[in-house]
Amino acid sequence: MIFMKAIILTISAGGGHNTAAKAISECLNQRGIEVVTIDAYKYFNKYLSDTVEKGYLLSTKYVPKLYGRVYRIAEKKADTDIKLKMGAFGSVLVFRKFARFIKSQNADVIIATHLFAGELLTELKERNDMQAKTIGIVTDFTVHPFWEETDLDYYVTASELMDYQMEKRGISKEKLLPFGIPVHPKFSNKMTKLQARKQLGIPNKNTVFVIAGSMGFGDVVKHIKNLDKSTLDFQIVCVCGNNKKLKEHLEDIEINKTMFVYGFVNNVDVIMDASDCIVTKPGGLTTSEALAKGMHLILIDPIPGQEDRNSEFLLNIGVATKVTKTFPVDEAVYMFYNNKTKTKYYDKIIDAVSKADAGEKLGDFIENLCKEN
Repeated sequence: MIFMKAIILTISAGGGHNTAAKAISECLNQRGIEVVTIDAYKYFNKYLSDTVEKGYLLSTKYVPKLYGRVYRIAEKKADTDIKLKMGAFGSVLVFRKFARFIKSQNADVIIATHLFAGELLTELKERNDMQAKTIGIVTDFTVHPFWEETDLDYYVTASELMDYQMEKRGISKEKLLPFGIPVHPKFSNKMTKLQARKQLGIPNKNTVFVIAGSMGFGDVVKHIKNLDKSTLDFQIVCVCGNNKKLKEHLEDIEINKTMFVYGFVNNVDVIMDASDCIVTKPGGLTTSEALAKGMHLILIDPIPGQEDRNSEFLLNIGVATKVTKTFPVDEAVYMFYNNKTKTKYYDKIIDAVSKADAGEKLGDFIENLCKEN
């Protein structure tokens, strides 16, 4: 048996990067590959990590329009020859410790689930003779600005339909691995709605799943109240994650429909199986998990920037409905339950574009890559 080792680098700025890292780690561990997962900033400089994490949270939650404007400026910059490494300041603060750590690990492959980690790897490749192969994971349905300034061996993307975007940014097609955004293997398994509802201990009836974003952006309470206006007979399952205030608020509000409120859970896959559709922000990981389960997406409250781009992609390929000020969530759910022609169309498209086996494909690729080394 050949000993293989992988390092997964993540950065805590939004929940998706860490979720992707866990999914990849699970797939590699199942193959007997040793995995070391670290937060590339927190491990070497906690102050820097806290600054990045809180900065992202504050900007997306309290000044989202400003965040979106900066994102769009960065997108325009990406179409020019100007080079500006977004994570350059962070790289300076942690690079020496990072370089020593990477050298000490003697890994076969290093995987970056965040742009800043990709920039650290690029800096290391430019300064040293690094034998390990490098892979960047693009965790949205769009190419984030500045990925084109990294120089990794391979890039995993959400879909082959993103190839053109990547090539426009100067990343050659030979480097692209359109396996899909890696999700935990459990999202490949399915149980019947009846089985899932029985496991959750909820009635066997039409169910709408509402999931709050990990960063607290958006107005979930407003959407719940709109759902309660619906004349259709369905129950609501709402997962609030680590947002304790939201959970307490939802537990206290009075609505006519039956609603089950949860905080942080480890069985989102079961809740998806129990539900007919999901009301969610268009985060790359959550939508990928839902598509892996064959779920119909009703998108709410995108963070200006990458989540706007996710919405565009998912709407344009025909797997999502988007809630707006003039098209509230209760109308979107009504359309879902009553437009059977569109529902059948969605089912076919979702089946064609979902990538439930993304982690498996990446695991196979990495295993073969390590053997070649």
